[in-house]
Amino acid sequence: MFDRFPSLAFADVRRYLAARLLVGIAVQMQTVAVGWQVYLTTHNPLDLGLIGLSQFLPFVLLVLPAGHVADHYDRRRVIFGCYMLAAGAAATLLVFSLAGVTAVVPIFAVMSIFGIVRAFNMPTNQAILPNLVPRSAFGNAVALNTSTLQLATIGGPAVAGVLILVGTPLVYAIVTILILGSATLVWQLQTGGRSDADAPPPSGLRELLAGVAFVRDHRAVLGSMSLDLFAVLFGGATALLPAIASDVLNVGPTGLGLLRAAPAVGAAAAGAALAWQPIRSAVGRWLFGGVAAFGLSIVVFGLSRSFALSLVALAVLGASDMVSMFVRHLLVQLQTPDAIRGRVSAVNAVFIGASNELGEFESGVTAAWWGVVPAVLIGGIATLVVAVSWTFLFPMLWRLDRFPEAPTLDERAASAREALRGTAGEPG
Repeated sequence: MFDRFPSLAFADVRRYLAARLLVGIAVQMQTVAVGWQVYLTTHNPLDLGLIGLSQFLPFVLLVLPAGHVADHYDRRRVIFGCYMLAAGAAATLLVFSLAGVTAVVPIFAVMSIFGIVRAFNMPTNQAILPNLVPRSAFGNAVALNTSTLQLATIGGPAVAGVLILVGTPLVYAIVTILILGSATLVWQLQTGGRSDADAPPPSGLRELLAGVAFVRDHRAVLGSMSLDLFAVLFGGATALLPAIASDVLNVGPTGLGLLRAAPAVGAAAAGAALAWQPIRSAVGRWLFGGVAAFGLSIVVFGLSRSFALSLVALAVLGASDMVSMFVRHLLVQLQTPDAIRGRVSAVNAVFIGASNELGEFESGVTAAWWGVVPAVLIGGIATLVVAVSWTFLFPMLWRLDRFPEAPTLDERAASAREALRGTAGEPG
């Protein structure tokens, strides 16, 4: 098994993946429960978008400073603190549910705490993984990591859809326990706590913006991040799943759980295939092809009135998203020096967060304007337009054949210095 999945030979990778699995299941269960609870209370699709917006605003304000934290403090302890705060927020939702709180504003307030957690957790988790494995096993670790998260996305919504029938307090209680378990595993990590010794000393705003300068000066990195940003921004159909399950497909909370899980089924299958046989050539074609298939599957999902066809379309959506995610993650991490990997990961997190949370808000607004189904169709068509447009805006990314080699120690230090100079207005 270690010959085919070499990253699993490292105990810390196994702990890391187990923690990600538990917290991933917890987040997915909570997403289903909160979405169903809010929509059942208000029957307003705009409120589904506001769930995403309440998480995005604190996220976007804090994620760049969080990248700075990830580069200068013990990454294991940062993640541990994030999980403990998330467990406290989940326990608060439990208390609200037991107390019979029906107002949505307190729920939005708690979801903003998860936005804070995500701001610090996302760049730190991305930055720590390359420290846990050697370069030769990194691609395998990325595929297993993303597959693990997709497995969580399969199990979490399906379990939540059933448990909601018992009551949301049970869902929130299990979420709290799972997150605490993840925190325990992260506390046991033995490696990956600090960034490389070649990290430059703190120097204020210039260093804070080093990740921005690095992304700006590397067109392939900028193109891959922005492609994902706009594709998912317009393709946020999953935010409307509670409304589609209730009003279009008429399948109830159990059907909602299966719809939530369907993208992860496709993504997990694609992730397992990538772990077994990683992409090695035609990297750019795979990236753009994944985004195009993502948009097309959204269009099919919007047109579907069949529960089975909707599940298939969402599975294809997840598989295509996994392919583009795999390519983008390797491009970013292999070109980034570890000294600024947290800050570059923070910039990447801004792009991902903007696409996810703002995409959910955009879907909620357009659904309130034009209806749920037109909002889904327009989003899928816009995603296809983005995929075509980016082949002209970033032709070097479209023509990219192979992943870059990992930089040497000297190249990492030089690239970090250039990024810092770039933030001061010097040539990058």
